[in-house]
Amino acid sequence: MPARIETALHKTRQQLLALQKDAAHWTGELSSSALSTATAIVALHGVDALRHASLIEVGTGWLMRHQNADGGWGDTTISKSNLSTTLLCWSALRLCQDTETRRRGDTEKNCEAWITSVVGSLEPEKIMQAVIARYGKDKTFSVPILMLCTICGPMEAGCIGVPHCETRPRKVEEGGQQSRVLANAPTQRAWRRVLPLPFELAALPRRWFGAVGLPVVSYALPALIAIGYTRFKNAPPAWWNPLRWLRAALWQRISPMLKTLQPSSGGYLEATPLTSFVTMALAAAGEKEHPCVPGAVAFLTASMRADGSWPIDTNLAIWGTTLSVKALGEMSAETRTWLLRQQYQDVHPFTNAAPGGWAWTDLPGGVPDADDTAGALIALHTQGTEDASAALAGSRWLLDLQNRDGGMPTFCRGWGTLPFDRSSPELTAHALLAWWLWQPESLRNRLVAATRSALRYLAKTQRVDGSWIPLWFGNENAHHEDNPVYGTAMVVGYLSGVAALAEQAGDLIERGQAYLMSQQKADGGWGGDASAPATIEETAVTLHALCLCRKNKPDSVSPLALKRGACWLLEATADGTDFPAAPIGLYFARLWYHEKLYPVVWTLQALRSLHAAEIEVEALA
Repeated sequence: MPARIETALHKTRQQLLALQKDAAHWTGELSSSALSTATAIVALHGVDALRHASLIEVGTGWLMRHQNADGGWGDTTISKSNLSTTLLCWSALRLCQDTETRRRGDTEKNCEAWITSVVGSLEPEKIMQAVIARYGKDKTFSVPILMLCTICGPMEAGCIGVPHCETRPRKVEEGGQQSRVLANAPTQRAWRRVLPLPFELAALPRRWFGAVGLPVVSYALPALIAIGYTRFKNAPPAWWNPLRWLRAALWQRISPMLKTLQPSSGGYLEATPLTSFVTMALAAAGEKEHPCVPGAVAFLTASMRADGSWPIDTNLAIWGTTLSVKALGEMSAETRTWLLRQQYQDVHPFTNAAPGGWAWTDLPGGVPDADDTAGALIALHTQGTEDASAALAGSRWLLDLQNRDGGMPTFCRGWGTLPFDRSSPELTAHALLAWWLWQPESLRNRLVAATRSALRYLAKTQRVDGSWIPLWFGNENAHHEDNPVYGTAMVVGYLSGVAALAEQAGDLIERGQAYLMSQQKADGGWGGDASAPATIEETAVTLHALCLCRKNKPDSVSPLALKRGACWLLEATADGTDFPAAPIGLYFARLWYHEKLYPVVWTLQALRSLHAAEIEVEALA
């Protein structure tokens, strides 16, 4: 067993190095997304269907080739069908395909059968209710979905079952005056099925956003503005309602913000869905000439893949690079220089974040966040304490981000209770490890207080069975689509990474470790929970966490459990030569993805930890 682990370790290391883009960093490879592809072709169609006809045609072809056998679509080509993506693909194909193409195939018929089986009907009201029910009070994704469906026709009463239902031309009111005619525009009745968004709140000072309780998460501000405006423009309040006049008056002030928030790449957050939703919203509002549209269109056309698909984001270069460095346990001088160059030195225009943090990508659409800042600090520590000034700025940035409940949010402190803004256990534990690796002397008192508060938060959020639910990862096959195995493994692994921290978090680690042991499957692997099939990603992160537990407390983990897990991992990766990825990543609200680097980096990290424990494993060989 030790020899086999060592061989696989060497091969996995070579695999990871082969995936390196250059001597400095990794970019990885995100899965193609049916959701992204559907939103992109609708956006391009809305701006200029004739000019972008070739791209739209290739995109629709990709969607048709990747429809699931049950008639729906999943977020990746290996994902189960879900309502959100299926509705978007169905709507996009209705808009972008010609009538004859739709009549010849079974794509639409099979899709409608799947939607009916889930929703109970194809009626617009039923669809609207199902979408709202899926996302609850968080409108970040429900409103864009309903908007796209409205633009494409399915939310128009009487269009269901009609082979190619054309909506009627109508005039759109602008500040009480009738303006240009929009061809094939949905009716006001259809637009009223799109929940209104208070885009006028964007006129408030940015520091107030957390207090006013926006109905979308912090990073979706461009969508709030653009979608909120098109909903208002196409279905305004009654003439006597003051909001009608307030919103109309404020648009001239708010409209330029979309350009201010847009990065030089043209893609908001470097994300196809967000960029597409903003673009199609402006087109549907008669704002095709808005200054941000050319850049957005350029981003969409440039980010289309050769096969006709779009990914959800351009890349996760910083995240992938820091994961790779942690897995390798070492960092080259080129990588160190590159990583230091990615640290923000100025206030960020999107979230008003202070200098000192890192984003997930090196592209201009990135936004500094807690997970990537902690990851960068830990990666830099592999070189020792040479980069103390950068570490001091990064540690202070994380301390300033910590919420009052003791937990760490992703982007902004105090933004409220929407899922992707509130505190998260794995982000909190990640920050704790970064702080305790560096322990800047000038922040000593703050670090001690922040640690105490963070551990209280982790104790409060640890479930009765000892697990934690992560924010940015899930599992389609697990209960409620959560991933308690991944979440618990990451928290336990981070808390066990420094002896002084592990001593303070002993009870939390012990309960988390017991949960992980209870979830090991008969074949030795781990999935998202006891009911989900084992994956390379979940097995690898769990093995690494358990090895760290055993290192701190030698009798705490059975060597037999490690051996069984190691055997499963070696078989699943063909001894470090094959790494099929699983869609366990979450992006936006329940938008799944897989990343080519994840199974490789986490397998390497696990094998290094197992190799360090080879004496115990050898005794069982």
